[in-house]
Amino acid sequence: MLAKRIIPCLDIRNGKVVKGIRFLNIQDVGDPVEMGSKYSDEGADELVYLDITASHENRKLFANIVRDIAMHLNIPFTVGGGINELKDADVLLSAGADKISINSAAVKNPDLIEQIAKNFGSQFVVVAIDAQFKENKWTVFVNGGRISTGKELFSWAKESEERGAGEILFTSMNHDGTKNGFACEALAGLSEYLSIPLIASGGAGNMEHFSEVFDSGKADAGLAASIFHYNEISIPQLKKFLNNNNVPVRI
Repeated sequence: MLAKRIIPCLDIRNGKVVKGIRFLNIQDVGDPVEMGSKYSDEGADELVYLDITASHENRKLFANIVRDIAMHLNIPFTVGGGINELKDADVLLSAGADKISINSAAVKNPDLIEQIAKNFGSQFVVVAIDAQFKENKWTVFVNGGRISTGKELFSWAKESEERGAGEILFTSMNHDGTKNGFACEALAGLSEYLSIPLIASGGAGNMEHFSEVFDSGKADAGLAASIFHYNEISIPQLKKFLNNNNVPVRI
């Protein structure tokens, strides 16, 4: 069995790492370069950096931040936010990103997934999906959770895979920042429906939540922010716990 991945997520706004609850009440947390270097040294398997207001503010993610980050890391990292066309992905990959994440732009222009996958390979393309469970269905949102698209989670995830996505990063807006656990039922359903790796995001509050998301949620990777940012759980501590509970991880 492939090792499960632990991925800290650094949401960036105005050059600072921030965190909120259910996409609201955003607070500054720290410096993206310093925090990324710390997680890399602690044994994170990968990092995800998301410029959370780039799409909403209709601007590009700054490549100079990506270059600074790349200089201080020795693990793969994914960058998202403000990627609207092929050349944006080219700029970020050239700046040192290992993968790019597209969300709002992919919904608005699904051909972008195919264009990036064709030019750089599917392994470079992560399609991030923010979805909210309401009225007995999962609906996809864009622009940092501000705008409902009317798209259904499972069909959009499958279309993304068929268009060339190498991974799906699913964030449950209902669970985001609540620390009450991941959306394991939806994740398990997605895992059965897709043949590409699935990254779980939204709701991590303790170490048991990670074992649950890998067991009952069938996720390939667990992504979290606040529990790592506020030193509630350390990555070495989490990996030791998972290893002791028969979850395969890289120690």
